[in-house]
Amino acid sequence: MSAQTRLVDTSVAERPRKNERTAGGVTEPLAGVRSPLVTAATRRVARRLRTEPDPGAQPEVVDSLLAAIALSVDGQGPDFVSTLLPRPSLRLGHRLVDMLRAELLESWDEGRSHATAPVILEALRGLEQVGRVLARSAGELGEGLTGPDALELFVEVVHDLRSPLTSILFLAETLQRGGSGDVTTLQHRQLGLIYSAALGLSGMVSNALELARGTDELADSEASPLSLSELLRSVADIALPMAEEKGLHINVSPAQPDYRLGQPLALSRAILNLTTNALKFTNTGSVEISAVPQGSTRLEFSVRDTGPGINPDALRALYQPFRRARGRAGYCFSGTGLGLAISRKLVAAMGAELKFETGSRGTRFYFELDLPVLNPR
Repeated sequence: MSAQTRLVDTSVAERPRKNERTAGGVTEPLAGVRSPLVTAATRRVARRLRTEPDPGAQPEVVDSLLAAIALSVDGQGPDFVSTLLPRPSLRLGHRLVDMLRAELLESWDEGRSHATAPVILEALRGLEQVGRVLARSAGELGEGLTGPDALELFVEVVHDLRSPLTSILFLAETLQRGGSGDVTTLQHRQLGLIYSAALGLSGMVSNALELARGTDELADSEASPLSLSELLRSVADIALPMAEEKGLHINVSPAQPDYRLGQPLALSRAILNLTTNALKFTNTGSVEISAVPQGSTRLEFSVRDTGPGINPDALRALYQPFRRARGRAGYCFSGTGLGLAISRKLVAAMGAELKFETGSRGTRFYFELDLPVLNPR
């Protein structure tokens, strides 16, 4: 293992949080890493890895790979990750890249980072380069791949799409919010089109990766507190540019009591998939996202659209991924089925069953969950 890939004199995961900042409020730099943005994101990932260790990976291997990725993102040589011996696991490398990407975007969205948009985008591009190097270091691509080799190639190719799509979403949203200056009405609409297209592609990429990797990690590992109103509203906010571009309304109807105990990541992902799918195939009217009480703790979540309904010929293969649609006039439906396939798996991972109703006046997907009530603090 090269000395270049070590983080200061101790593991980044071992540094106490209280020593993370100097007296002047500047994040203490990692050895060889000049960017405070990359340093802060790397330290947050390291802290997460202390509580969410990677199964089957030795801590020193994880630490070295995280250090190499940090150096690469900092612009000092994207090939750092390929010089590690033994070669890093492609799965582990992609997990660390995903965690760093999430930290960068969350720090920007929550206002914790003072970095400018170009600096954030430069870091995201660095992560994209790291992903490509990781794929190359996993082995040269052969011809006629089948079985596990073909699946790994598929995961690598799809994963490489995630970083540029994330950058497009981030930049389009920043421009729409006026982060780089005023925009005209026409430009606002065009940015909405860009955002909607990138959101659809990003969702397809995430669905394909999760379907290929299996369902073991689809649901949250443990139940945690959530706000129904915040969860449903966040889904609506993400999908809003897509709705505005088509002239559709998104109506949100959360239930009371608002604070519950559940699996917010899996729940929001399932509802977002159903919502974007509904918007994609609805041309006029609206999409309604609702949570309706069915008892003291039981809730029915549903996404209803005003589209033309599902082609009856497609009902038998409704949840099959990678299928070809055989539509007929007056009907619209997804050609791949990835969103619905993953949504059903997410709902099943939470212990429920995804059901639907469809007809000429629209389609409704729904499922029921037990979410205990929590008292807000």
